[in-house]
Amino acid sequence: MNEDQTLKVSETFRVSSKSHFLLLSVYTLTMLVSAGLLFLVQPMFARMVLPLLGGSPAVWNTALVFYQSILLAGYTYAYAVTRWLNLRQQILLQAFVLLLPLLVIPIHLPSGWTPPTDHSPVLWLLAVLMIAVGLPFFVISTSSPLLQRWFAASGHPLALDPYFLYGASNLGSLVALIGYPLVVERWLRLGEQSQWWAGGYLLLILLIIGCGAAIWRSAPSSPAADPSATDSGSGGVTRQQRLWWMGLAAIPVSLMLSVTTYISTDISAIPLLWIIPLSLYLLTFILTFARRPLLPHPLLVKVTPFALAILTFLLAAKQDETSWLLIVIHLLVFFTVALACHGELARLRPAARHLTEFYFWLSLGGALGGIFNALVAPVVFKEVAEYPLTLVLAALLLLKTAPATPKKRQERREERQQKRRHRQDDGKHKPAEAEAGLNLRDPRVMDIALPVAMLLFSAALVKILQEPDQPSSWIMRGVMFGLPAIICLAFTRSGRPVRFSLGLGAILLASTLYVGGKGTFLYTERTFFGINRVILFSSRTYHALVHGDTLHGAQSLDPARRQEPITYYYPNGPLGQVFAEFSGEKAKRSIAVVGLGAGSTACYRQPDQAWTFYEIDPAVVRLARNSDYFTFLEDCTPDARIILGDARLSLASAKPGEYDLMILDAYSSDAIPIHLITREALQLYLDKLAPGGVLVFHITNRHLDLKTVLGNLALDAHLAYRARDDLDLDPRDGNRGKMPSQWAVLARSPDDLGTLAADPQWTVPTPRPGTSVWTDDFNSLLSVFIWRR
Repeated sequence: MNEDQTLKVSETFRVSSKSHFLLLSVYTLTMLVSAGLLFLVQPMFARMVLPLLGGSPAVWNTALVFYQSILLAGYTYAYAVTRWLNLRQQILLQAFVLLLPLLVIPIHLPSGWTPPTDHSPVLWLLAVLMIAVGLPFFVISTSSPLLQRWFAASGHPLALDPYFLYGASNLGSLVALIGYPLVVERWLRLGEQSQWWAGGYLLLILLIIGCGAAIWRSAPSSPAADPSATDSGSGGVTRQQRLWWMGLAAIPVSLMLSVTTYISTDISAIPLLWIIPLSLYLLTFILTFARRPLLPHPLLVKVTPFALAILTFLLAAKQDETSWLLIVIHLLVFFTVALACHGELARLRPAARHLTEFYFWLSLGGALGGIFNALVAPVVFKEVAEYPLTLVLAALLLLKTAPATPKKRQERREERQQKRRHRQDDGKHKPAEAEAGLNLRDPRVMDIALPVAMLLFSAALVKILQEPDQPSSWIMRGVMFGLPAIICLAFTRSGRPVRFSLGLGAILLASTLYVGGKGTFLYTERTFFGINRVILFSSRTYHALVHGDTLHGAQSLDPARRQEPITYYYPNGPLGQVFAEFSGEKAKRSIAVVGLGAGSTACYRQPDQAWTFYEIDPAVVRLARNSDYFTFLEDCTPDARIILGDARLSLASAKPGEYDLMILDAYSSDAIPIHLITREALQLYLDKLAPGGVLVFHITNRHLDLKTVLGNLALDAHLAYRARDDLDLDPRDGNRGKMPSQWAVLARSPDDLGTLAADPQWTVPTPRPGTSVWTDDFNSLLSVFIWRR
């Protein structure tokens, strides 16, 4: 080869390398933008619809089911078009499909839609999601599998294994999710977020058209002519493989929703807390589908049983009081299990010709996992049984041997037939009575016998060791549930996943006998808004209403104290002082209470007062009216109006100046729904508040500094504002049912607050620096989060 020829080859190589780099860069950027838009719209629209549904954590779980289902539809579309159309036809069709969402963006809530008040709003929410974001989400969801499939046919050196682009897609999703609460939510109002998202979608259209143009000339004329369809190792996909992909995809989704519910129920139903588990979920895809995975998959599979055993112990021991350590453990176990599942998916991924089919089955599994948690479990289970059940399934699936190759399957089939012949020959020489007995040497028999023994052993420990009147010590709980969990770990050494998974299930089943010193559960009902329980305290002196893990009122069973408000509403507490101040001649005529609970506030009623309760959950109304559990309403306000629905929507129909005193006591577990403490909400309350009226807010919270939120609102609206902390209890009051609480009062002038304005117990808190007034479309929980307690 002469010098000119060498230069030409070198120049050709440089041009080829440059074109390959540009092609890879364009596809990677498009995947990042596509995934970013897909995962920005999820928390953004959840913020839009959340105020209509009382801030329930179920909003996010239901929305995720919708997104998983639309993702499945998008992947089904990609699978179909790559199977039936050639590459140029796919590009032209996708260019047309990309234009359809321009009919509905910018994204916004459809006008005139209000949720139902007499039944579950799940179907209503799904319909709203379909109308508002269904089309854009569907179109964008088609991008990832299509772009990977196009890249596989591009002739690029990496084209035969394009799955690394899936990692780039999940990286874009992760950046979008983390950026939403940290940047987008803090600096852009909802309307501005929607406008910027629309601009990003226009950019995506240009990028996808560019990706199609980059491979147009080299595009094969038919699906069969696609070079990636003839890659090596592209044998047929079996039914067992498809089921395996579905199961490995479903378990992480189900666990993610379970962990999300666990965290957001006890703190607040906000995008920040929804995003943490989802971000970890996406991170596992990035780590496992990278070209060079950072974590060895065999090690993860070995570690997973220990993680599952630890979480089984925590769930069985009923460690319900939320702490950062407990939250971190739940998240770490979820992360470990998701890594193992997705690592197995990456290991079992097929050749590029089956790429879109692979993603179809993954999305189907994810959708089924979401449907199980959000739609099936709330109807089938009274408790959050889907969390432990998914742990048991994870143990079974991850420890079971993956599908074998056709050759290996044939070898195993021949081996089983040979063993069957040996057993038949041996059986001819065994006496009849031996055939009727139980063969404990059979591993399949022991797979059932040992978990049953574990169930009996754990149940016996609970019955012997638990203390009915108070939570057992950690040592006792360690013996009751930790010891059986350690024994279960020994089952993994036998290589019998069924034995280990059923053993964990036996421990969790036995844990239902452990009451944790909480008393007796008299009634449990699960609704869209959470789990409501009526509990008979272990002292057998109180009935209590508990939502999630938070007390929402209690009543003494002593006839002499039957009409006495207790817990947060105690007579010598802040609320009792408010009613004492406005009593007699100063008594307010018309009272509105947002949040019914057990009805504790009803017994502050004075003669000639009209009371109205606003409550979003029909189950709470039924329980408060059930005299077998609570009689506050029956005894004190039998003629009170109870209006079902979200308070913001329901109050809008009240007359201007209708109420002289309004009590805001709405909680979703431990958190006040954010849309009830914004500028727009306060303006609504003031519009319905009579001259000289008073607003009373219950702001007891373990995680949020709500005094600052109300302080900023009061300053913005030029209102008088006082707050009282009643946290240090007299032991005698505590023994009689009083609980620590925080309350605030707002009025148009200090004179409207009466003597409370000058009472040293009621102070004007100093707002945190750097905080701003919360509005419906602009609020940041990070600014008022209590990081240490």
